[in-house]
Order: sequence, then structure tokens, then C-alpha cells
Amino acid sequence: MGIPQLRPRFRGRLHDPRTATVIGRLLGLAILICFVTGVISHYLQEPPSWLSAHLPTRPSWGYRFSQGLHVISGIAAVPLLLAKLWTVYPRLFVWPPLTSPAHAAERLSIAALVSATLLELFMGLLNTVQWYVWPFSFRQVHWALAWVIVGSLFVHLAVKAPLIAEHWRRPAVDPVPLGADASPAVSDALAEDLDRRSLLRGVTMAVGAVTLFTAGQSVTPLADVDLLAPRDPEIGPQGLPVNRTARAAGVTADLVDGWQLHVDGPQAYSLTLDELKAMPQHRVELPIACVEGWSKSAHWEGVRIKDLLARAGLPDGARLRVVSLQRRGGYGVTVMDLPYTRDDLTLLALRLNDEVLAPDHGYPARIIAPNRPGALQTKWVTKLEVLA
Repeated sequence: MGIPQLRPRFRGRLHDPRTATVIGRLLGLAILICFVTGVISHYLQEPPSWLSAHLPTRPSWGYRFSQGLHVISGIAAVPLLLAKLWTVYPRLFVWPPLTSPAHAAERLSIAALVSATLLELFMGLLNTVQWYVWPFSFRQVHWALAWVIVGSLFVHLAVKAPLIAEHWRRPAVDPVPLGADASPAVSDALAEDLDRRSLLRGVTMAVGAVTLFTAGQSVTPLADVDLLAPRDPEIGPQGLPVNRTARAAGVTADLVDGWQLHVDGPQAYSLTLDELKAMPQHRVELPIACVEGWSKSAHWEGVRIKDLLARAGLPDGARLRVVSLQRRGGYGVTVMDLPYTRDDLTLLALRLNDEVLAPDHGYPARIIAPNRPGALQTKWVTKLEVLA
């Protein structure tokens, strides 16, 4: 006599394909938005050679919008993913676990999809608070996982397409005439539909709550209810948050003392801070938009990069390597492509919100450019090197 299989029994009515399909299409939309905006962020930070000369600088707030949407959709995906997993987790206990090579491939793709998505969202959430508990590069792994998720998702959708199509629309339930008793089957269908609606309302409220209480770090009208976001864009020196302080970057008073700006080019030159202030000053309003999702517009004053390059004999701009005084942390050296260097809005900023730059904001000079990730708005600039 065989040994009986002791497996859990699931009596809930909502571990069904219809509920999984409804939640799954919402989750799929959130993942799609997150993926597309993530691709935009990646290529703005590390453009391939074929794209670098064509990076858009307009709209000037473009990165603020796309990266804010990236973080918002990623946070919204968390309750959706948990609800989706709740609807389908009884499938983990199906016996036998594998029935054919095709079934094994299907389950393998689902395992890759679920594990990669959980890890991606977990890492993304920790990135919003700048807490890196892993020894590897966040950006590289985050980028690779995104493609694993998309590939696994397409495989999953292809395998499940017939089931998804069958349950895409709400099933019809025969109405019960007034005063008539419903059959048990109709009663069960009505009860199941009501339960599903209640579940979906709860999931919608959870998604709405996490969105409403975190989106204010990038969506200004929601700033007053920014209760759960890791950053308040109103808090920081000169009314602007700081990701890396001068102390954290190793920028000391000794390094700044006697500061000069060195500009490479056909007619290389150096300027003291007073000489830089004597050049024509320009004022722009541009946002700082960081990969962690927060953003804030501010008023900046300084010298246009195109004017500095023209003085070096490059009137049409040039591709630049921007070198910072910082001694610790990433992005001490960044590359600025031609679309930015010849844009009238790109400044070597000396003032922020009508005040001299605070040390934590890059005193004595920093980069500010339109539609550019905050990590590349280099602070404590000391050298502009022309690249071929």
C-alpha cells in the first residue's frame, strides 16, 4: 500500500485563474512602466556610442518625470506582486510537481520570473534609501535583472496565453429573477464575484496608499502627504536635499583653498573663482532629479559651459570629461556629451537659490544641465577635459 501524500488543502475561492489574470495585468502594466523608464535612466547615465551625440536635453524636466515614474511604478508593483503570489501559491503544492519536459520548462521560467522580480523590487526599495547591503554593483545587477524579468515574463505570457485569454473578461453570471431562489451554482458564482471585487478593492487601496504617501518626493502637489517616502525634497541646505556631503566625498577646506578651474582645449586656460565670477553670469531654473526618485527644482546662476568652451577655442561645444575634487564615492569623474555642452541651459553653477553654493552642494562650482540624472550633475568641479 502506497504512502499517502500529506499536502495542504486550499479552500479559498480566489486562488483561481480569473483573479490571477486581473491582478496579473495590473502587475504587468506596473512592470512595463518600470522597465521602460529604467531603460531611459540607464541610457541617460551610460549612453552607447551611437546615442551619445543625440541625447535629448528637452524637456528639461524629462528625467525628473521618467525617474519619478520609475520609482512610483516600482513601489506600486510591491503590493500587486504580493497579491499575485497569494492567488497562485497553491500551485507550488501541485502533485506531481513535474509532469513533462514542457511543464518543467514552464515552472523554471516562473521560478526565474518570481525570484528575479522579488530581488529587483527589494534592491530598488533599498536603493531609494541609499542602503547598499550587497558587495556588488547595484546598477549593473539591477539592469541585468530587468532583462531576466522581461524575458521570463514573455515566456510566461506565451505559455499562459490561452488561459489568460479565457479569463481576461469578467465571466457572465445569469441574473436571478426577483423573488426567485438562485441555484447553488449561481449563488456560488455570485459570492465568488463579490469576494473577488472585495480583494481587488483592497489591493487597489494598498497600491493607492503606497503611491499617494511616497510620490510626493517627486510630484510636487503631493508633497504635503509625503509620509512614507525616504526623502523630503524640502529638507536640505539652501532648500535642496543632498545625497553626498562634502565630508563624505572627502572635499576639505584645504582642497578648496586656492581653487582654480582648468579648461582643456585648443586654447587651454585656468580661472580663479573671482575670474569666473567676472564672466557673464546666467540664471536658469532646473530640477535636480536623482535615481532614488526624489527631485526638486531650483534657481541656479553661473557661467554657461558653451561660453567656457568657446573661450578655449571650441565655439560649437565639445564632449567633456568633468573632474571633481571629491576623493571618495562614485561619479567623481563624469562625461558630458555634446548636446549638453552646447545647450544654453547647461551651467557651471556658482550660486543656488540666490546664495553662494553651500559646500555640500558643490562649492565652489558644480554642473547643472537639463534632462540629466542628478548623479551626473558633478559637484566640486575642478577640471573640464575635452575628449576626442
